[in-house]
Amino acid sequence: MFEFDQYLGFLAFATILTIGFWLMMFLLLFVVPYWLGGNLLEIWKEKREAKKAKRAQQ
Repeated sequence: MFEFDQYLGFLAFATILTIGFWLMMFLLLFVVPYWLGGNLLEIWKEKREAKKAKRAQQ
């Protein structure tokens, strides 16, 4: 079967793999949509401000 140091190595590998998996899930499910939503909101605000400035010039 496994020696004790091989068992610890496997546990370290499994821990790092699990942490990486949940970090990726967190980034994909929360951070990326938040970033995209904020980006789209900023673009929308800039376009709205440009329209207001154009109306003010006329």
